[in-house]
Amino acid sequence: MTTVAFIGLGVMGYPMAGYLAKNNHTVRVYNRTADKAAAWVKEHGGSAHDTPAACAETADVVFACVGNDDDLRSVTIGENGAFAGMHKGSVFCDHTTASAQVARELYNAAGNKGIAFLDAPISGGQAGAENGALTVMVGGDEEAFDIARPLIDHFSKSVRLMGDSGAGQLTKMVNQICIAGLVQGLSEGLHFAEAAGLDGRQVIDVISKGAAQSWQMENRYETMLDREFEHGFAVDWMRKDLGIVLDEAKRNSTSLPVTALGDQFYGDVQEMGGQRWDTSSLLARLPDRRKKPG
Repeated sequence: MTTVAFIGLGVMGYPMAGYLAKNNHTVRVYNRTADKAAAWVKEHGGSAHDTPAACAETADVVFACVGNDDDLRSVTIGENGAFAGMHKGSVFCDHTTASAQVARELYNAAGNKGIAFLDAPISGGQAGAENGALTVMVGGDEEAFDIARPLIDHFSKSVRLMGDSGAGQLTKMVNQICIAGLVQGLSEGLHFAEAAGLDGRQVIDVISKGAAQSWQMENRYETMLDREFEHGFAVDWMRKDLGIVLDEAKRNSTSLPVTALGDQFYGDVQEMGGQRWDTSSLLARLPDRRKKPG
């Protein structure tokens, strides 16, 4: 048993923290909305705390899963931040999708206090968090990784140390680049199939057995064909992530024309009112070519 803390109990953090409790660890939690933390404690045990600093006290490993760079800074630094409550030798493991720049900033700030910092963004969406099947890509020191790894294993199916501080976030950026391109291609394929008078389900049943197969195709084509976009990672968050990608691309002089176009298309979806639709909603931008009765 290890005493751990978990900061941020959103759609991802809530079940992730739950897996730590289910594996008999003592879990201390903090959430900006206190009612959510109280509900988690009622369901899983442990204890809720008023500030990240109080939450982090006595914890050997502190996990976080919050919204963006600013949210991450707000729960780590300052007198009420987690770093203020952590003891020397403890590890802060951040599962937020944030910039590599803030990861390196907080790595240095943590090091000055004698604690370790890992940037460990996750992939797999809400379903992955609920099923304990996330993919975790980590940047930081190997010694800290070895401490956190057995705990991360409780809610993941794949964990890998990718390199020094920031490498986890950079790997997550590659993940989002690939997803944006895949979803746009799948959207156009389904749109074309409908316009051609084909049965979209039959089309996917055939082509998913070949080189076109992807996780997005296997897990999203049916809801896309039904124009149901309530099944995963929200467009608002994808735009946040793609903004991080495009900012990093400017820094390292990378050409990402398809990613930039995908970001623009997700902006179109937001303007349609689809801020909370899942990322497969790129199809909604295209005219509905399904055959109508009569």
